[in-house]
Amino acid sequence: MKTICLYFEIHQIVHLKRYRFFDIGTDHYYYDDYENDRSIGEIAERSYMPALNAFLDMIKENGDYFKVAFSLSGVGLEQLEMHAPQVIAKLQELNDTGCVEFLAEPYSHGLSSLANDECFIADVRRQMSKMEEYFGKRPTVLRNSSLIYSDEIGNVAASMGFKGMLTEGAKHVLGWKSPHYVYNCCQAPGLKLLLRDIDLSDDISLRFNDSDWEGYPLFADNYVNRIATLPEDEQVINIFMELLALGISQPLSSNILEFIKALPRCARQKGITFSTPSEVCGRMNSVGDLFVPDTLSWVDEERDVSCWLGNPMQCEAFDKLYSIADRVRIANDPRINQDWDYLQASN
Repeated sequence: MKTICLYFEIHQIVHLKRYRFFDIGTDHYYYDDYENDRSIGEIAERSYMPALNAFLDMIKENGDYFKVAFSLSGVGLEQLEMHAPQVIAKLQELNDTGCVEFLAEPYSHGLSSLANDECFIADVRRQMSKMEEYFGKRPTVLRNSSLIYSDEIGNVAASMGFKGMLTEGAKHVLGWKSPHYVYNCCQAPGLKLLLRDIDLSDDISLRFNDSDWEGYPLFADNYVNRIATLPEDEQVINIFMELLALGISQPLSSNILEFIKALPRCARQKGITFSTPSEVCGRMNSVGDLFVPDTLSWVDEERDVSCWLGNPMQCEAFDKLYSIADRVRIANDPRINQDWDYLQASN
């Protein structure tokens, strides 16, 4: 029986104010509080609250048949605490239904997994503690920033006790293989890997409202039919995107939420279920190792980390940032820790 694993990322950029050369050494506050408040308020009103209300309605209508997963960066959660606490309250209401899973990810939404294992582990554990504080359960599945993954990162995740990890179903990694199976880390066979279906995810998050797209308009029954006609042994369809896709990337006027709300009814008619990542990892066996010697992500056409480390200036900034990781940890100053979290966020 086929199952859909639906996952959404919740993370907000911290906007920086104009910081001049002559501010160095005299001004140690780098953030544009007005823009942070304005942008998060707008996103909460136009995207987060309507989408989360829609998910709650779907759960009430379908019971435990419909399930969905989220991950929140610690930085994003801090911004919601300050500027949009109603979003957190709605997530807690969803959590109370028992049909929602919250995943682990780096607190900073940064790139520490590419530079410093100790920093990465501490970053993830801080976020896990925050998830346990708000939602009462410690995550068992990891989602790295921008789905960044490699064999070495998978090995670190397994050492932390995770039973599964989300990453990109990139064609240059899969080759002839399908993303609709559960794989495992080649260095740590106990860590299962769930691979994002790029086309099915991007049809919703990127192309849904594009009138020039050959698939426009996209209807829920046609979308589910594509899933139902996949080969019988392709059992898990991972549809991963940012929650911003519902209301910002695809405006509410496009009827994106009506499309989402119709998915359970259409899926039930085809005998397709919904599962959380931990349920997939618990029920389905791996079909084999996935070899990822070079780091991949869900960003750009290259599906790698070149958007962050593609030129010498980026690499120098990256190296400089993480060269002080041990000093930041030893200092353990709350204000410095906050700057460290905010300034290393991948976006």
